[in-house]
Amino acid sequence: MAVIESQLDTQSDAYQNNLKVMAAAVDEFRGIERRVIEAAQAKAPRYIKKGFIPPRERLNLLLDAGAPFLELSTLCGYMQDEDTDGSGAGGSYIAGIGYIAGVRCMVAIDDYLTKGGSIGPTGGKKRNRALDIALINKLPMVNLSQSGGGNLKLVGDTFGESGEMFARQCRLSAAGIPQITVVHGSATAGGAYQPTLSDYLILVRKQSTMYLAGPPLLKAATGEIATDEELGGAEMHSEIAGTNDYLAENDADGIRIARDVTKKLGWNRNQSVRAEVSYQEPLYAAEELRGIVPEDSKTPFDMREVIARIADGSDFLEFKSDFDNGTLCGHAEIEGQPCGVIGNNSPITAKGAAKAAQFIQLCEQSGTPLLFLTNTTGFLVGTEP
Repeated sequence: MAVIESQLDTQSDAYQNNLKVMAAAVDEFRGIERRVIEAAQAKAPRYIKKGFIPPRERLNLLLDAGAPFLELSTLCGYMQDEDTDGSGAGGSYIAGIGYIAGVRCMVAIDDYLTKGGSIGPTGGKKRNRALDIALINKLPMVNLSQSGGGNLKLVGDTFGESGEMFARQCRLSAAGIPQITVVHGSATAGGAYQPTLSDYLILVRKQSTMYLAGPPLLKAATGEIATDEELGGAEMHSEIAGTNDYLAENDADGIRIARDVTKKLGWNRNQSVRAEVSYQEPLYAAEELRGIVPEDSKTPFDMREVIARIADGSDFLEFKSDFDNGTLCGHAEIEGQPCGVIGNNSPITAKGAAKAAQFIQLCEQSGTPLLFLTNTTGFLVGTEP
């Protein structure tokens, strides 16, 4: 074993100052996340009266009780896309990796209580990123949809992301990775493509609608008068068009059906079975990570101190340690999962770049995932090699 011996002095003034600054930074972004949730909760009562379950309560009903859920990109769209007060953090979209009926899935839920669940440019990027992760990691994707569609104020920047999203959905299906969508409310225009391109579709009786144009636009364009149900209601899609696969009676019933479909996929039978892995905790407390990174970004620190607090047993087999000290490469295990680690202790030199490139090739050869711990100003410039 090549155990890292930490040189960190947790009693020093520098450490205590770093800890204070990092704690404040963490509190800041947790506060942003909390305010978005609180603002959504304040709007929930009037939708509950109409039979709509709030987005995060839908999430709780969908996931296995007590199972882990890793939420992604919670600050996406913060102070962007006309978000002037920070309430748009998360891109009106809850996405993450969780367990449904014992199956590890990519979970995606439209947050209709945040800006109507409308899709802006960065929210579109988040949706595409979720699809990419599902494809790369072979995760079934379960969507709970109720979106206002693309933000028409930003339509020029949104349509490209939407088109990419539909293409990714097709690639997911072609790769044999199922997509299950529950439409809880209205899905109009581009918003109707996402559920239609899913492999399994669930609509809610007297609640879901799915069409390219609603009654007002239909009347304005053609003079025809039709109801929501006639144009694109759940029963019409179930009994006449055949677009829908399962008809739910209410919000909760739609989520129950989504869980049942996920269970019936037999997805876990297709996955390699991994034995339970025992591992040794790092020798140094993970809580100490908050005091490692200096307040001043120009102040250097040793990335080995970070690795010592995340690697099993603080064991790190360093690669080409004598060739270049600025770029750090080596093998470790995190909770029993082997991985390659690449970090920086200085700007990247030509030797450091060559070292990292070789290490990446070796990890690619063995199918070893890579963890990047980045702290660099980029390539070292100058005339000397």
